[in-house]
Amino acid sequence: MLELYDLEKLAAFAREGTLVAASEKLLISQPALSRSMRKLEDEIGVELFTRSKNRMELNENGRLAAELAETLLSEAGALVERVRQLDRSRKTIAVGSIAPAPLWELAAAISELYRGMMISTALLDDAEELRTGLLSGTYTLVVLTEPPELPGVEYLGFGGEQLCFHLPINHPLAGARELSLADLNGETMLLRPDLGFWTDLLKAMPDTHFIVQRESYAFGELLRASSLAAFNTDRAERRYGAAEGRVTIPITDPGASVHYYVAYKKESRARLAEALKYIGSEDRR
Repeated sequence: MLELYDLEKLAAFAREGTLVAASEKLLISQPALSRSMRKLEDEIGVELFTRSKNRMELNENGRLAAELAETLLSEAGALVERVRQLDRSRKTIAVGSIAPAPLWELAAAISELYRGMMISTALLDDAEELRTGLLSGTYTLVVLTEPPELPGVEYLGFGGEQLCFHLPINHPLAGARELSLADLNGETMLLRPDLGFWTDLLKAMPDTHFIVQRESYAFGELLRASSLAAFNTDRAERRYGAAEGRVTIPITDPGASVHYYVAYKKESRARLAEALKYIGSEDRR
């Protein structure tokens, strides 16, 4: 029976052109490679090489065999990867989200509910990429701001979220009941980079200077120590609380208040039963 390793040697010989170069590439001795090629000829039942003193070349049979070997090796590699991918997908719940707060909540809940599973997360600002990823199997669950109308896909509501300004209590606008983005346009603000789709709203603040801090602890320290405005959401505040010495004021601009939907493939319903129960309970709050 043909062995893949022998086909790899044949393909290497065809690529390198000589026994010396192929053996060096494969990290085996020339005699070992020569024996493997003899064995391959015996198994196929035809000569694959033209041999002369100190020289060995592929004949027409050998060139065809090498070409077909490359195809078989590629297909074998694809087979291995697809099976491994299926195995990973059965052991992994991949969550993609359009916004950070629902992603944090969902990932934490799923980690608790499925302790034997791996949880992967991705925050994207492109809803179409999330929908495509769900259909392709890249994601098991995706969080969107609109109900996805996709074949074979179901969804549940996952509550809403209100974007707010997070202002120091001595800020001139700290006493307002609500504010628009324009009200703080031109100020210097603290900003986290992982905003998801909320990033689009920053276009309404073209004159604002944003100081971006990626590290969570450092961002929290800046919130406590500085007099700069920042963003927060009611959802994040319910989960993590407000920073000391700051007030949270809702933003009234269109798009600053959203409702979330968690989508999943219908075929995954049974596997995700516990997660779906949690998602449904969150939407009723």
